[in-house]
Amino acid sequence: MPPGIVAVSTTAAGSSAGLLGAEARALGRASPRRIQEFAAGRICARRALAELGLPVVAIGRGPNRQPLWPRGVVGSITHCTGYCAAAVTRSAEIASVGIDAEVHDVLPAGVMQRIALPSEAQWIRDRLGEDNRWARILFSAKEAVFKAWFPLTRRWLGFHDAEVVFDIDAGTFEANLSVRGPILDGRPIQRFDGRFLVRDGFVLTAIVLAVEGSD
Repeated sequence: MPPGIVAVSTTAAGSSAGLLGAEARALGRASPRRIQEFAAGRICARRALAELGLPVVAIGRGPNRQPLWPRGVVGSITHCTGYCAAAVTRSAEIASVGIDAEVHDVLPAGVMQRIALPSEAQWIRDRLGEDNRWARILFSAKEAVFKAWFPLTRRWLGFHDAEVVFDIDAGTFEANLSVRGPILDGRPIQRFDGRFLVRDGFVLTAIVLAVEGSD
């Protein structure tokens, strides 16, 4: 993450005891695993907000399951089996943040066909001899794209609405939108740039979209 963004992660499971009122109500009736992941993500988010010098508040959930951040804050939460994280910052400098974490493993049968464009599928097939888990990295990158996209547009973005191109050596990717992108500070956004990391059995992806004129 660039300077000014606070990221907090954990490998520990959360519990319903760690949820504040609005968070518990947003979760409703859920499986024990879902409660643990949701609680761990909210705890990470509140710790990150505290590092920004902001008070402890409940982080509810919107109608599209998006986190409801305090005024003046943007951020993103992710969780998968064995890992949860949150990244937050002030909206004066950063317009949107999208992070995603996945277990570094092959995707379930049939998922690749749902998420990959023909060009992306061909790119992955060319690398099956290296590592057949690249489809999981593509999936994570597209999840990060959606999380960065949605707060700016409040519109759905399908897996086939963005083509992801990786630079393996640099650990970066770009996602080129095939649908009308958001307008930010008067400029249309048709591409999101991100970074990816594979470490300790996890895939981590992140996108940070800066406000025009900020460092």
